[in-house]
Amino acid sequence: MTSAISIQNVSKTYKTGFSALKAINLDIENGEIFALLGPNGAGKTTLISLICGIVTKTSGSIKVAGHDINSDYRAARKLIGLVPQELSLPIFETVWSTVKFSRALFGKPRDDAKLEAILKQLSLFDKKDAKINSLSGGMKRRVLIAKALAHEPSILFLDEPSAGVDVELRKDMWNVMRKLAEDGTTIILTTHYIEEAEMMADRVGVINKGEIILVEDKKVLMEKLGQKQLIVSLEEPLDRLPTKIAKLGFNLMQSGKKLSYQYDSKKEKPDIAKLITGLSAAQIAVADLSTQQSSLEDIFLDLVKK
Repeated sequence: MTSAISIQNVSKTYKTGFSALKAINLDIENGEIFALLGPNGAGKTTLISLICGIVTKTSGSIKVAGHDINSDYRAARKLIGLVPQELSLPIFETVWSTVKFSRALFGKPRDDAKLEAILKQLSLFDKKDAKINSLSGGMKRRVLIAKALAHEPSILFLDEPSAGVDVELRKDMWNVMRKLAEDGTTIILTTHYIEEAEMMADRVGVINKGEIILVEDKKVLMEKLGQKQLIVSLEEPLDRLPTKIAKLGFNLMQSGKKLSYQYDSKKEKPDIAKLITGLSAAQIAVADLSTQQSSLEDIFLDLVKK
């Protein structure tokens, strides 16, 4: 089956000699939510711009549902909806006319019922007659999504979709994205909100300094690389960590109120009895025990650091 997006050995070098992307190979499957993570300047936006035809690649090939983005540009571009980082909107136009115009740009027949459904899905319908310049930043971000969906694309790019959006609006947008994915839309998002990737993505790609350093199923990634912590809550806070306790592998945290013991759940199982006995011998009273799995953010930061 043809991938939604197939990227083969793609590089981008600017006239200044700066190499923004280096031999990128990536396949994104139909209907999946793919999160592309990376620090500022890693190449996330450049890669999206290449696929969408905004920037010209230096070498390699990119296909969208089997259509080459250069030799079959029109067919490829019709399948793509793009929500850019920048809030670039016609500020004196209404929400309705903006979305209607976007649909017409792709040669789609008029379908007011479809546009109405998109605006309602994004909680924008009551603002359809409002001018763009009267909307909040979060609402403008929603209009960008509505514009991208107006021509009914099968692939949706979201470049930092939650930037400047409050928590409530962000969660609403996540619900919309999930519904789109359930209906078969392929979604590729770049984000600085690691929780967004952790909640939304089927697979995660990490890009750094123009190179893809990892692509993995999110659950598999967290199982492979996720560390666990044993958290020990103390009845009385410690001013410092006794040497004997430090030798057991504990670290002091939260102003001495808790101790942490980090371990790889795939390789070892902590001897809880031994640890508790050690604490008891040092006359340290334990109030509670809990375990904590590393988050995707911990894994991401560790990968980029390495």
